[in-house]
Amino acid sequence: MNVRKTSDNGSYEAVIDGQVVGMIVYHTPRGGERVTLSHTIVEPEYRGRGIATRLAKHALDDLRTQDLKLTNYCPFVAGYIANHPEYKDLVDGRFPGRATVPDRAPRERTN
Repeated sequence: MNVRKTSDNGSYEAVIDGQVVGMIVYHTPRGGERVTLSHTIVEPEYRGRGIATRLAKHALDDLRTQDLKLTNYCPFVAGYIANHPEYKDLVDGRFPGRATVPDRAPRERTN
């Protein structure tokens, strides 16, 4: 599987044997200092193979490389960041989006 960024249609695409089997849709608002991720799509017959996970990692690594912030509306990406807190610093504090990153830090039990 290859992942490519396609600026023409605003997506990171997962490609297997020349066929797009999944994507994360993005938009770059004016100013270009941040990127909005709206949703992740994987074709039903390709689900459960880690494609969405690889797309999320690729997209977030790309944002870091470009020194861009993230406004997130994608629940899958929010979950990915919760499981990989090294990406939490990418979330734009002023414009975090509506898919907030859940806090999965261990909780102290109270009895």
